[in-house]
Amino acid sequence: MEESRLVVVTGASRGFGRSLAEEFWNAGWSVVAVNRTFQARAANDRFVSVTHDVRHDASGALMDAIAGRPVDLIINNAAQGASHAGLGSIAAEGVMNAVDVNVAGPLRMVQAILPNLLAAADPVIINVTSRLGSIEAQARGDFADLSTSYAYRISKAAQNMLTVSLAQELAGKVRCWAVHPGILATEMGQPGASKNPRVAARELRELVDSGDRTSPRFVSLGAADLAW
Repeated sequence: MEESRLVVVTGASRGFGRSLAEEFWNAGWSVVAVNRTFQARAANDRFVSVTHDVRHDASGALMDAIAGRPVDLIINNAAQGASHAGLGSIAAEGVMNAVDVNVAGPLRMVQAILPNLLAAADPVIINVTSRLGSIEAQARGDFADLSTSYAYRISKAAQNMLTVSLAQELAGKVRCWAVHPGILATEMGQPGASKNPRVAARELRELVDSGDRTSPRFVSLGAADLAW
């Protein structure tokens, strides 16, 4: 019997991350679901939950869960937001924390499991980003009416640069995508958001299954690709 493909999903305790873990598991994938806090979910032959904070180097528990297997897909979904504030009220520590989670977090994860990715037949790195990380769109003023934080916009733009940098270094070996899932109705979502995270999770799985070869790519699920 052919072994199922393996996906590692961070920030999998709730919202989009949880929907992703469940979507891929239901589609026959093996899942390592990475959560910052303990999740009381029983492991089975294809689903393992691991407690790990992406602000730290990869833990022994995480690597034990992967167990030396090829990793076909990593979805760096764990994210840190911040409340909107005017320039005079912005705490630099908040910006640095967002960068630690949203940029250094995916970097640490990829560094830790790169040998496992390279051992897979056709591996993909997905960094869950935001349309708000598009410098071109922000410079045009497309989102000037949204009360989003400096920390979130800065860190997501930097995360997009990480995706491009990874794609360039790993060209021909690992495809690398930045994925904006849409305006999701989750705890971190914008007021009035209506897109069900389960719908976005299905769209992302279908994208992975499509075999698209573009790398790097700035995807907006259910819409046209975004400008970097």
